Amino acid sequence: MNFLAHLYLAGPPTAPDYAGRLVGQFIADSVPGRRFEAYPPAVQVGIRAHRALDTFTDQHPVVRRTTARLRLAGSGKYAGVVADVFMDHFLALHFTELTGDNLLAFTQRTYALLAAHEPEFPAAVQRFFPYLVQQNWLLHYAEIVGITRALQGLSRRASPGSGMENATQELQRHYAEYEADFQEFWAAVSALFYSPNS
Repeated sequence: MNFLAHLYLAGPPTAPDYAGRLVGQFIADSVPGRRFEAYPPAVQVGIRAHRALDTFTDQHPVVRRTTARLRLAGSGKYAGVVADVFMDHFLALHFTELTGDNLLAFTQRTYALLAAHEPEFPAAVQRFFPYLVQQNWLLHYAEIVGITRALQGLSRRASPGSGMENATQELQRHYAEYEADFQEFWAAVSALFYSPNS
């Protein structure tokens, strides 16, 4: 669910295949198995990159520390989802210092580019994409109220008792620890998955 991280890590907008990679990163969770082979090569690159990033994230010791803390706090099997949302919160909060880009400008460019490719999205992505844009999820991830809204929306689609709607309280109780986890993890993931010259 860390849309902002995946979209940023699609690479620099100057890359010749950037649009396809961006689309691939965005739709990957809704493209099962080998169905990605039906997409253009650049989109396939983005889907593969998304999957590699997810695998790296799930196995990283810092993320495992974060999810262990969240499980103890009541997030259970959804700890990984909550951790993704927390990571996007801190990326949005520190976006300019970490990327050299302005978050508002980035989100506007990204929405416009994705909208141009909306007919290519899987049906599930076509359903939620308008809400993402209208409610400006990516920009509002920088605010506690924004991730609270995101987690509440996720909780409605999860099993009863997921506890995701209350996860922001855990973030506020241990904000410094989660922020430190993010900073340590982001240094590793951005170095490995983002090449300014690609």
